[in-house]
Amino acid sequence: MVERMKNASLIVNVILIVSVIALFVIVLTDGKGDSGESGTKDQEVAADSGIVYVNTDSLIIRYEFARQMSEELIKKEESSRTDFNERAKVFQQDMVEFQRKVQNNGFLSLERAQSEERRLRQKEQELQELNTRFSNELMVHQDRMNQQLRDTITSFLDVYCKDKAYKMVLSNTMGDNLLYAEPELDITDEVVRILNLRYEASKQ
Repeated sequence: MVERMKNASLIVNVILIVSVIALFVIVLTDGKGDSGESGTKDQEVAADSGIVYVNTDSLIIRYEFARQMSEELIKKEESSRTDFNERAKVFQQDMVEFQRKVQNNGFLSLERAQSEERRLRQKEQELQELNTRFSNELMVHQDRMNQQLRDTITSFLDVYCKDKAYKMVLSNTMGDNLLYAEPELDITDEVVRILNLRYEASKQ
């Protein structure tokens, strides 16, 4: 039973970096939008094509809201892990004591030994259930944060792209989705800058 506990996962690792934004296509408008703020050649090229992309890896790393949620998830996982490890340590100590008594005929009767073994088996099962509960809670929490992040970014892009007259926003994750694109089509820097400004304003 001790070996099973040693081999049992203490807690399922939770992905800390939020996997987010299926922004392969956001058709927003066929209008020309306001060109008063474009001004630069790069923006004109992007506006002419109507298609731009966001490097989502860079966005998640640099977006302060995403950083905050990632830190929140880390703290929650650390708290759950600490709680579970403390309980598992107590259980292991009880197991060692039980084995010591068995080896040294420390129980007054077979019935008392069997009763203690049943108690320990029940405690082991409770630990396994606690491990599963902690893992599920973390996954639910992560899913909720992912949804919040998606909603924040997509609602921003809906307004931003209408203003810029972009018809499609592609998501480039780990360089997998785009084989080639002109640098002018990468709007990551501006999106991160504006999102962070909006986030700071919301905190105030």
